[in-house]
Amino acid sequence: MICGLDEAGRGPLAGPVCAAAVVLPQDFPLSGLRDSKKLSPRQREKAGVRIREGALGWGIGWASETEIDALNILQASLLAMKRAFEALEAGWSGGFERVEAVVDGLYVPDLPIPCRAVVRADSRIPEVMAASILAKTARDARMEQYALLYPEYGYEKHKGYPTREHKEQILRYGPSPIQRKTFKVNPVRKP
Repeated sequence: MICGLDEAGRGPLAGPVCAAAVVLPQDFPLSGLRDSKKLSPRQREKAGVRIREGALGWGIGWASETEIDALNILQASLLAMKRAFEALEAGWSGGFERVEAVVDGLYVPDLPIPCRAVVRADSRIPEVMAASILAKTARDARMEQYALLYPEYGYEKHKGYPTREHKEQILRYGPSPIQRKTFKVNPVRKP
């Protein structure tokens, strides 16, 4: 069995990084599973419901913008993955004797089971695709909640990514309370 792990939110200038851990049954229908970045928000939401209902187990983990600033984004992403695995483990009724973790990327978190990194696993391994989708939908939902608290930043639109609009809002209003302080905001280029 495979426990897929992936994260969402490494590149934004604001907000937490989110990770998911997912174990799917062998007969899980693979239609609609892809790397979350290749799905529309509506497709991700539909797939997320299917994953949460049909997975043998899943968990979500977070690392805050404060932890990102203290650790760096790579270490914070690995911490979020470890927390996602711990959340999965807390609700898991099966054993982990025959489970191997597969992480999208080059690095692996410190887990109590065998773990390997696979580049582009989020477009090749169904469990990692599922983790990609759960992490992205959870993080997007969190950023939409932040948009209600800090409406002037437009988090419901850009989710904290370094869009032109987001950079202009940071320059206009200053950093928001969820700003990653160690991430440099490059000047907005005029056309």
